[in-house]
Amino acid sequence: MPNRTLPRALSSRKKQHVDITLSRNVLFRKKTTGLEGFDFVHNALPEIDLADVDTSADFLGHRVSLPLMVSCMTGGYREALTINRHLAEVCAELGIAMGVGSQRQALVDTHYHRTFSIVREVAPSIAVVGNIGAAEVRAMKNADDARRLIELIRADALAVHLNPLQEMLQREGTPTFRGVLSGIALLVSGLPVPVIVKEIGAGISQSVARRLLGVGVRHIDVAGAGGTSWAGVETLRTRGKRSNEAFWDWGIPTAEAIRDVAALRAEVTGLTVIASGGIRSGLEAAKSIALGADLVASARPMLLALNAGGTAGVLKLVRSWAEELRSAMFLTGSRNVAELQRAQLREADHP
Repeated sequence: MPNRTLPRALSSRKKQHVDITLSRNVLFRKKTTGLEGFDFVHNALPEIDLADVDTSADFLGHRVSLPLMVSCMTGGYREALTINRHLAEVCAELGIAMGVGSQRQALVDTHYHRTFSIVREVAPSIAVVGNIGAAEVRAMKNADDARRLIELIRADALAVHLNPLQEMLQREGTPTFRGVLSGIALLVSGLPVPVIVKEIGAGISQSVARRLLGVGVRHIDVAGAGGTSWAGVETLRTRGKRSNEAFWDWGIPTAEAIRDVAALRAEVTGLTVIASGGIRSGLEAAKSIALGADLVASARPMLLALNAGGTAGVLKLVRSWAEELRSAMFLTGSRNVAELQRAQLREADHP
């Protein structure tokens, strides 16, 4: 009989993470995303109609209705099937992208495979992103396991999440990151789909992004600080047995990470920058794009909306973001996302 200890532990941990993010205040305490530090320069003569605004974008070979992805959250335990099904239903209805949570559990056990594959069952035409951790990637000798994860959900890309802070603080963590860059390079050259490298809430610096570009990565999700603190999540998960409070606010603010990574377009062609980390509105999404992002991703706000109001709650939230985004585009004279990337920002007034 196969040893089920590791799969059970992974499933339990995944459920705990979701439960804590839904029920507790896991936001950064002192640090913000930095997006509040910017305002758009109002264009009183936009020379377009509101009806002229096109919020669609290209992502991973798909035309998405909004430059938005419901970001990588969960999978690998019983209740995740319902969460991912409902999120995929929303993404299919609105024509936006979706990522699944870490698929590590799927490599060691088949029991919860459908909690991941349900996304493609429900949403056969959307852009879907798979997910695996850096600690697993560093140990890969070839791309075979990664290909299995891609095939499981027919993914259009595979995200490798960098989470050294979480792995260091997690009681079951594996803070072994020597060789991760080589592992990423192996996947870039060995997979039939693009590799997206993302943080999970502490940000990607310009120097790290440059190293990723050096091994062929062309999709980077900055996942900056200012949203969910995974040091906070792990502190709450240990119920006081181990405090990670000194690192609760560790990380690079999202706005700073976006600008620094987007600046590397001057050095390489084909770079796609995804902005995530504490983005909570369509206006903040618009600011992120004006700072240099191509696409915005969000996780916890979508999960909270789902928990409170089901698929209708998520649809309402995303539609409100879409209207805010469209309005910001109109008020800056931006007909499309490419023009929004060139919209003027200024430092916000502070009382």
